[in-house]
Amino acid sequence: MLRHCMIFVIGTVLACRKALSAPSCSVEGSKAFYDFCNLTWVPPVPEQVVLLFLNFNFIQEVNATSFPLRERLRILSLGTQKRFPLTIGKDAFRNLPNLTELDLGGNEMMILDPDAFVGLFKVHTLLLFKNNLDESILEEDYLRDLISLEYLDIKYNRITRIRPHRIFYNMKSLAILDFKLNPIASVCEGDLNSFRGARFKMFILRSTSLYSKSPVDWATCGNPLKNIHIETLDVGGNGWDTTITEQFCRAISGSPLLDLRISSHIMGASFGFNNLPDPDDNTFVGLTNSGLLLLNISHGFIFSLKPRVFQYLHDLKMLNLNNNKINEIWKEAFLGLQNLQHLYLSDNLLGELYQYTFEGLPNVVEIDLQRNHIGVMDRDPFKSLPRLQQVDLRDNALKVIYSLPNLTFVLLGGNRLQSTRVNEIASKNTTFLHLEGNRLENLGDLYELLQIPVLKHLILRNNRFSYCYKDKDIAKDNQLIYLDLGDNMLKLIWERGLCLDVFKALSHLAVLHLNNNYLTFLPEGIFSELMSLETLNLDYNLLTSISHDAFPTSLKILKLSSNQLLYPDPQLFATLDQLDITHNTFYCNCLLSNLIIWLNHTNVTLAGSPKDMFCSGPPEFVGIPLQDLNTDDCSKDKLMETLQLSLFIFTCVGLTVFQVAVVVFTRFRGACFLCYKRLTQFLMKEHPPELDQQGYKYDAYLCYSSKDFEWVQNSLIKHLDSQYSKKNRFALCFEDRDFLPGEDHISNIRNAIWNCRKTICVVTRQFLKDGWCVEAFNFAQSRYFSDLKDVLIVVVAGSLSQYQLMRYQPIRVFLQRGQYLRWPEDHQDLEWFLSTLSHQIMKKKEIKKKSPMLELKVITVS
Repeated sequence: MLRHCMIFVIGTVLACRKALSAPSCSVEGSKAFYDFCNLTWVPPVPEQVVLLFLNFNFIQEVNATSFPLRERLRILSLGTQKRFPLTIGKDAFRNLPNLTELDLGGNEMMILDPDAFVGLFKVHTLLLFKNNLDESILEEDYLRDLISLEYLDIKYNRITRIRPHRIFYNMKSLAILDFKLNPIASVCEGDLNSFRGARFKMFILRSTSLYSKSPVDWATCGNPLKNIHIETLDVGGNGWDTTITEQFCRAISGSPLLDLRISSHIMGASFGFNNLPDPDDNTFVGLTNSGLLLLNISHGFIFSLKPRVFQYLHDLKMLNLNNNKINEIWKEAFLGLQNLQHLYLSDNLLGELYQYTFEGLPNVVEIDLQRNHIGVMDRDPFKSLPRLQQVDLRDNALKVIYSLPNLTFVLLGGNRLQSTRVNEIASKNTTFLHLEGNRLENLGDLYELLQIPVLKHLILRNNRFSYCYKDKDIAKDNQLIYLDLGDNMLKLIWERGLCLDVFKALSHLAVLHLNNNYLTFLPEGIFSELMSLETLNLDYNLLTSISHDAFPTSLKILKLSSNQLLYPDPQLFATLDQLDITHNTFYCNCLLSNLIIWLNHTNVTLAGSPKDMFCSGPPEFVGIPLQDLNTDDCSKDKLMETLQLSLFIFTCVGLTVFQVAVVVFTRFRGACFLCYKRLTQFLMKEHPPELDQQGYKYDAYLCYSSKDFEWVQNSLIKHLDSQYSKKNRFALCFEDRDFLPGEDHISNIRNAIWNCRKTICVVTRQFLKDGWCVEAFNFAQSRYFSDLKDVLIVVVAGSLSQYQLMRYQPIRVFLQRGQYLRWPEDHQDLEWFLSTLSHQIMKKKEIKKKSPMLELKVITVS
């Protein structure tokens, strides 16, 4: 009922001001639009006009002669005249007997004759906002003939008290009264006597400073709502603290009230303060017998929800606590809310959830916890909520989810989840799962999530999918109908030929989003088994061409905007209902003529403006819309066309062969390198040279941060150290195995450097933060300068830029006269890198003293 009421209010206002976007100074059928027409009088309009808009003109007077008889006119809008005062004279609307909506709002100053509204028996909506009216509009009989009035808007005027005239007894349909932004100091028992017995859907006293400017003697004031039935009472924005709130609730005790709104209040201590109290178990005691169903105390400063603070609100079904500063929820805070169904706690300061947090809510079905700072959840904080269906935890800081209950809707977008465990974040009854904006990298998580039998909507947009390792196949009996994988890196997965069966079992899928995935191609048959697919979004990729059988025949809506299509074949789009190919890089020659002809004759609905489909080449056609091109000349000179086609095919074949060779080498360069090494050893009978220890105990000292040990062990030590494998040829020294326990750490580092032929420093972000590592780097450089030998090898790993390395003095000194190795980003370059590193370890090189300003050289393996 409340929702319908609000729709009615908003719809009325929009209808009255709709002329803002309509043609001005004209009559179209039954509608007359005269907004912004600089009129100084009411223009004559035809008899059939039903709606008349006269806003934003210079009309200064409306009197009995302004309107001829217009029995069909229903809606009249005379708002916001630019010259004031606006005078509404006696019998001003007498010739409009069937008027139902009258808008006089925004006129800054209006002079109103006592008989101005005579004869308006059918008006149900009257807008008088911002007209500089005082309380006389209510206390005198201006509105005596408005017996059908349902909605009266008199906000933003000068009304200081509400003591309505007895004529309001006759307004049996009056349902909405809006007093917002009037300076009303108080409303006491007896002030609203003329409303006794009335049933209001909305009674708005918002932002009026009600009861907050001066103290109120509540014993004398009494119950302002006595004998009045109100569904929604809005007293928000009045600066109420807990004292005023408690006193008001006690004063209206027993009066029926379904919805109380006290949003934008000052209740609560806020974060870091303790000067104003938070609500306690007495604040809402006066609402015990009101039958309250909805309570809105959002947009305030409540810091702590104390025990039993809502214990008297037994009938409450919705509690809105959004946009406070709630950081603490005490045990039994919600005790007494046994009928609550919807709890809203978004935009607060919650950091953790405990098992007791939501106790006392046996019937709650929805909890909104968006935009808090929740980083830790106790195991099963929702366990005591048997009817809970939806938890909204979007935009928090969760890294791990231990357990969620048997939910239908799970919303976890905007967190920090790095992996998904189906048995923890969802259940067998989950139909909607929202994981947008997390840190998921493994597309194999999708296979795991689709083990949920009834899952229908899955949103994985804006994650980091870039590789795929799966443990199981997608369940064949899945019910998924909507899948969003936009804003990821599927290109990296499909280029390596991984998880090409990701859509094979999705027989019910109807909507698929793959936009912003840097796709340069579509794997063959990737959509072949999507027999129910109707909508496919491939916007903002890098597609240059698409094969004829790429899309299923069921497809109806295709989005290919902002790709790099040069000559798309119109046969691809023949079965569609809607198509978006705007902002592509069309090359406008005769090869595009089929598409141009098709665009001019197709029945497919094309998205965007025709001007958004334009030529990107050749230079003489750049920017010209495709619809403006003439294709008649493309049928002439067939011999030249054949020659050009032959030349084109020959060139394409040559380029393709070259590109295939480059791609094969690029994608399999690791295998090529291994083959090269083995072939060289076989043909030249090459054997690894023996290492000359020259009195050194080890071949190399491996210096790294202790936080990087696991990675260093798997990436370097296992491939180089002879104690790990007989295939390895180097005797390495590293802290975790070879340092003497109990000996001074600096002595261990010094001995390791001087007892090894070379020192390998693995520079990472952790290395630069580790004082011992930097000290070891200095020792190794000291040996370099004392022995004049190239004894220091630097390996940079991770996303460290040249600028970040140069910020550290020891590293900068080294870089000014030496070179370093960078850890390869591609796994297939590992063998090449290890071979290069081995060569550096065995290499003997005497160093001459050089100027410190030598040119920087970097070896990058990629």
